[in-house]
Amino acid sequence: MRLSSFVLFVCISLSSFANDDTSQYGPKDFSNVSNKWTAVVAAYEPEIEAIDAAFADIDDAQITQTIYIKGVKYQLGTYKGEPIVVFSTGVSITNAAMTVQMALDYFPIDKLVMMGIAGAINPKYTPGDIAVPERWYFHDESVYINPKKDDASAYELPDYYAKQLEYYKARRDTDEHAPNYKNIGFIHPTEVAVVKEGWDARKRMPYFTADKALLEMAKRALKKIPPITMPSGKEILVDIGGNGVTGSVFVDNAKYREWLRDVYTADVAEMESATVAQVSFVNDVDWLIIRSISDLAGGQHGKNVENVFDAIASGTGTKLLLGILDELVATDPQ
Repeated sequence: MRLSSFVLFVCISLSSFANDDTSQYGPKDFSNVSNKWTAVVAAYEPEIEAIDAAFADIDDAQITQTIYIKGVKYQLGTYKGEPIVVFSTGVSITNAAMTVQMALDYFPIDKLVMMGIAGAINPKYTPGDIAVPERWYFHDESVYINPKKDDASAYELPDYYAKQLEYYKARRDTDEHAPNYKNIGFIHPTEVAVVKEGWDARKRMPYFTADKALLEMAKRALKKIPPITMPSGKEILVDIGGNGVTGSVFVDNAKYREWLRDVYTADVAEMESATVAQVSFVNDVDWLIIRSISDLAGGQHGKNVENVFDAIASGTGTKLLLGILDELVATDPQ
């Protein structure tokens, strides 16, 4: 009798728990907040320092409060009346996922603009140039596969992956931006399966697409701001559109660089943006990412020069960032 009562109690309790409003457990609901914020994001110190320095020279750009959440620094303030939160994700995909999701949990953010450095995959770019990709892909979501015993040039594909490849190949007939998947040695690329509220199941997503309105703001900003130049006076190339790739590796290899260009038609490579894009997409936050070229991702002769150009590239990227923020303020005055 006691056992029956206990089982009944547990069943009722679990049922009640499953049907409860999850808002009592999760982050604050900002759906009714009318004055939403813009997140201004960088990845690491030279980038955030360039943003802070630029804001310091603008009278109506102010940081009014600095708080730390789980050790992460978030700077709250305004940019020409627009409420903002400025923060650094930290380097690589796991840090980016954590810091962006925390920001969206704690602050009423509806737009996110990120600025940082990247390695050039497209040979048209040189250090200091700027790319604002329309699409972002994960490049190192992969399956590592053994070669066949009787043919070292072929690989023993797991059944599930062979089926995925058939799907990926067929999809290219209907999506011109889908990757042209092929292996590089034992590394065989695949995709992240994404979950989103309202979906019945996870979906494989080859890429995430930036907000169209923010892309248009970037184009308008580029026409209005003075030409962006290197310290030498050389005018830089700024290109809006195309593809960026993200992974948990610092790319500094010519062969891998060529593979990224072949498979993803990649223009730039770095370590955070696709993660920022995915988290923003799942949370229904509009996003755009600016990447300034700091190095050639293995396309150079000799040693990588990222450490030479990271601060310079952060400076050029910040100039476009400010132009986009000006467009945002003009479009959505508070």
